[in-house]
Amino acid sequence: MTGDKPADFGTGYYRSKDPIKNLKIKVKLNKVTGSSLVPSFNKQEEEEDGGGPSALEMRPLGSRPSMKSPSPKEDEEEYVFSWQQKLFSRREVQLYSNRANCTEALEERYHQDITALKEQGGRKTRRLFSYVDSDRFTNNDEQILATSSPNETPSFLTQKMQNVRRRKLGGQRDSDRGYGDASRRRKTNLVVKEPTEEHIRSAHVLDTPEMTMYIMADLGSFEEEVTEEDEYVLCTIKTNGQGVTSLTPDLTRHKDPYIIVTNNARRDSFQYTLTLASQPISWREQDRENKMYQELYQRHSEYIKTFVGQEFEMVPDNMLRLMVLGEIISAKNYEYNSLYVHYFVELPKDWSADRSQEMAGVTQTCQTKEVNKENIAYFSHPFDIEMFYKPDELEDNEDKMPQWPQIFVEVLSIDSWHRYRTEGYGYIAIPSSPGTHVLEIQTWRPVGRSIFDDLRRFFIGGSPELEDPTYVSVPTTHDGKILSRFGFRTETTGSVTVKLHVMQQSRWVAFGQVVLLYFRGMAIVQESS
Repeated sequence: MTGDKPADFGTGYYRSKDPIKNLKIKVKLNKVTGSSLVPSFNKQEEEEDGGGPSALEMRPLGSRPSMKSPSPKEDEEEYVFSWQQKLFSRREVQLYSNRANCTEALEERYHQDITALKEQGGRKTRRLFSYVDSDRFTNNDEQILATSSPNETPSFLTQKMQNVRRRKLGGQRDSDRGYGDASRRRKTNLVVKEPTEEHIRSAHVLDTPEMTMYIMADLGSFEEEVTEEDEYVLCTIKTNGQGVTSLTPDLTRHKDPYIIVTNNARRDSFQYTLTLASQPISWREQDRENKMYQELYQRHSEYIKTFVGQEFEMVPDNMLRLMVLGEIISAKNYEYNSLYVHYFVELPKDWSADRSQEMAGVTQTCQTKEVNKENIAYFSHPFDIEMFYKPDELEDNEDKMPQWPQIFVEVLSIDSWHRYRTEGYGYIAIPSSPGTHVLEIQTWRPVGRSIFDDLRRFFIGGSPELEDPTYVSVPTTHDGKILSRFGFRTETTGSVTVKLHVMQQSRWVAFGQVVLLYFRGMAIVQESS
């Protein structure tokens, strides 16, 4: 279409459960004016030099039709288009009438259809025709530009996508292709070692589940040669597999007709209307269809419930569920290479876990590499732990804060001679707030009292180790109020980076006149009503 189109050429979107094959659009096209009614300034400039612009000749009344006079019957046309109904244009009739111009299977079929159409008396319409989804036609106005600037030029990808053949929803059946049985099917190699440019355009482009139909009009003169420039898009119909149909421009309904001004020298004006011609469904069929969809939705809902379950799983009263989805990301700045991490979770008092659940694990062995002047070994080792906290009802828990579980890590190294060395110990308490936490565990290792311990570590492996790894923190077996580490020689080593996704679930629990909620590691006290 030209740039003279009005501003109301918008797109209408419709959602329907009815099959798209029942869609029918009635198009009414008529010619409004001709070029002889409006004098052209260009014609005055093209006159002979020296004579100047000649005056317009006065014509007697009634010699030419006025702009408001009704158009002749041959300039009026009306037709009802069905979905994917193919009507040939004058250019297609001339092109596909010659058998030599038909090189593909679709063109061969068009040649047969046009030959049968001529035997039946010719085309059904004069100006109106259509392009269906199997045709290689793409409207230039459908280019997707990055900005709203009128001076923007289409990108290379946009130009390449203009001639890409659209793909249909689903595939054709063997009976539609003409194959009688499975033994007569064409056997082709799915792997193309040297694809052509045509194959790349048709097969190596993302398949969008969309079908398109164009309602066109040939607005050229019947006395002149047929050209592709005289073909104009009246309406673009698109539909997807979700039941959404778009019409560009929208149905006229109570609006004024759309107007098209041709780009040729005559500057002819045409107006047309788009109305819905589909037959409405009866109330009985509509009721039957609604019942069918309700049964379908109910069956689908029952099918989904089999995966989800009937009820949301809740924890018992006076209990907190703590779920941790963790990942040991990396370890850095250690003395030796080929590192691996041994980790385990220590449960304090009143905490429990399922017996079948593994509370400890070992990562794989990883080599270190230098990143920003640091030697880092990446593990990306996942683990998950589910724990439960239930306070003792016999004890006074109103003023007692629950102690949270801790994750202990031990970093070790192994070389090609299978010499093991302890690189460091560390621990971290599981965060009391739900969410995602990226934490860094600083580690240290015990050292000997003489140089012989360092020589043994270097030559034959081995180093001082902790008998109880929980000694890094406060051991659970410690009963006193003070834990002294005086005289214990250690050396700071590297660090371990972990990521923890923490989730909590609990319920309100009543103890007499007070309601306690253990949430985020704090006891929130609220008077019960």
